[in-house]
Amino acid sequence: MLTTLAVAGYRSLRELIVPLGRLNVITGANGSGKSSVYRSLRLLAETARGGVITSLAREGGLPSTLWAGPERFSRAMLAGESPVEGTRRNEPVSLRLGFSGDQFGYAIDLGLPVVNEATRFPLDPTIKRECIWSGPVLRPSALLVDRHGPALRTRDERGDWQTIAQPIASFDSMMTEFSDPRTAPEMITVREQIRSWRFYDHFRTDAEAAARLPQIGTHTPVLANDGADLAAALQTIREIGDPAALDAAIDDAFPGSRLDVTTQDGRFEVVMHQHGLLRPLKGAELSDGTLRYLLLVAALLTPRPPALLVLNEPETSLHPDLLPALARLIARAAMHSQVLVVSHAARLIASLEREEASESIVLEKHFGATRIADADERDLPAWKWPAR
Repeated sequence: MLTTLAVAGYRSLRELIVPLGRLNVITGANGSGKSSVYRSLRLLAETARGGVITSLAREGGLPSTLWAGPERFSRAMLAGESPVEGTRRNEPVSLRLGFSGDQFGYAIDLGLPVVNEATRFPLDPTIKRECIWSGPVLRPSALLVDRHGPALRTRDERGDWQTIAQPIASFDSMMTEFSDPRTAPEMITVREQIRSWRFYDHFRTDAEAAARLPQIGTHTPVLANDGADLAAALQTIREIGDPAALDAAIDDAFPGSRLDVTTQDGRFEVVMHQHGLLRPLKGAELSDGTLRYLLLVAALLTPRPPALLVLNEPETSLHPDLLPALARLIARAAMHSQVLVVSHAARLIASLEREEASESIVLEKHFGATRIADADERDLPAWKWPAR
C-alpha cells in the first residue's frame, strides 16, 4: 500500500506531499488541483510502461506542465506587501514525482537536456535521476537502485554497489530498460506493482458508446479503461468473481431490478430487468446514469483486484440517490485494493468519509499553489527528494 504521494513542479503542485490510507477521498473547490493530483498519478504509472515522456508531450510538453509561479515566495509577497513576480532562476528546471509504501519508495526527476547543436529535441524531457529505496523515506543506507543520468547502479547481496555496464538513454526510464531479477529484484517488484494500478476517468455513455452495443465476449477480469467490454466483464464477475455481490450492487441502486447478459453468435449484450416493466431494457435503452453505474460496478467488483484503483469524478451522470450505493461499492473495493477517489460530489464524499479507514484530503489554492487545507507540516509524512 502507498503511504505517501509526492509531486513537485507539476502544474499547480509546486510541492505537495499527500498522506495516503486504504480509502482516500480527494476533494476541494474547482481549480484547487484535484485533476493535477490525478494526472500526476497517471504520469507515475506511465514510468513503468515507458510512456512518461509521451504522456508529457500529449499535455503540451514539459514547459507547459511545469509550475508557472516563482521558485520562492518572499515574506513580502506572502504578506501582500509586494506583487508576486518572478526572479532570476537559481534552480534547474525540474518535475519530480514519487511515492513511498509499506516496502519500497520510488522517485523520478525530469528536466530539460543540456542545450547543444547536435539535437533538434531541445524541449524533450530527460530523466535526470531515478531511485528505488526500502522503507518510507529515502536515506543513503536505504537506497537500492540508483539511476543518475545514463548511469545505473544496484546493490549486490552484500550491499555493495555495482554499476550496470549498459547506459540508459536520457528519455527512457530504468523501469523498462533494465530487468534482471538477480541484480535488481526490487525494481521488478516496484514495476509490477505500478503496472497493476488502474485508472477510470472517462466512460462513454452516449448513443454510440460501445458499452451499449453487442460485443464479442471473452473472459474479461479487468474492465477496459473505456468500458467497451462491459457485458463480458459483468459475465466474468458472475462466473469467476462474486455473483452475489454483483446482484446486491444492482438491487442496492435499483431495488427490484436484475441484471442479465445475453449472448448470440458469441456477442454479449447487457440487459436490465426493472420492476414494473414487461420486458428487459437493452444496453442501447439504458439511461446514461444507469449505464455509468453498471460500468462502475464492473470496475469495482473486478475478480482481479489491483494494488491501486483510482477513480476520477465517478459521480458524473449519476443521480444523487445513486451515490450512497456507489460509496458502498467503493468501500467494498477498498477491502481488496487501495482506492483513491477524486470527487466534488458532497453526498458521495460524505458517504465515503463515514467508512472505516477513510482518509479525507481537502485541497485548496494558496498563491496559485495547491496545498492540503488545514494541514500542519508536522502532520505530513516525511519526504526527501533525491538530489541531482
